[in-house]
Amino acid sequence: MTSLPRNAVVTGASSGIGAAVAERLAHHGCRLLLVGRDRARLDAVALRCGGRALVADLRDPAGVAAVSDAADGWAQLLVHGAGVGAAGPLADTPAEVVDELLTVNLVAPVQLTRALVPTLRTARGHVVFVASVAAIGVAYEAAYSATKAGLRGFADALRVESDIGVTTVLPGAVTTPYYERRGQPYHRRFPRPVSPERVAGALVDAVRRDRAEVFVPRWLTVGARVHGVAPAAFAHLSRRMDRRPDAGHG
Repeated sequence: MTSLPRNAVVTGASSGIGAAVAERLAHHGCRLLLVGRDRARLDAVALRCGGRALVADLRDPAGVAAVSDAADGWAQLLVHGAGVGAAGPLADTPAEVVDELLTVNLVAPVQLTRALVPTLRTARGHVVFVASVAAIGVAYEAAYSATKAGLRGFADALRVESDIGVTTVLPGAVTTPYYERRGQPYHRRFPRPVSPERVAGALVDAVRRDRAEVFVPRWLTVGARVHGVAPAAFAHLSRRMDRRPDAGHG
């Protein structure tokens, strides 16, 4: 087990998983650059963690550039915690919602990572992508699933070609504002949502152990293995479980 990098950038730090990650890293003595859109919430997290707050909208290339400029030459750990969601049949999903999903969940992490690879390489640093179990495909979240699958594929490729540590975290349902913001609450009794603190703990542990990929909770790995070996069977099981648009994942 290695020590954590000292300087960490966390996007999506104003709430949910990002805020929990910031608090966990602060507990370990990391210096933090915290990125989010909500000034009041971000300042509150920064006050608790002793971090520096940077208000930036990752839907805008200028926001991505602002984070890159602030972290250039400084960042040793980059945690992509920002994300948006949407639920419902794909045909009913507005085009602008799909664009926002692609931009925030996939384009922004790719572009920010691209910009900071030289800094992270010099620091022998680490990058973490908070993806989702939806990366293996979740009904009524097709566009969201696509963004998380793309993030997972990007991480896999980056892990091969770069000299930095790369970790992908794939949570299931998490008790965050995600469901409220996507406009569809989580109603399923199983699987039960886990806390953002649990995800943060698994993420920090994965960085210290230089793990490539971690599912939270860990038993979700079984579904990923079934998907990899028998995608048709996985689709059949998923179809039986996900008949209603209120089924979803964080």
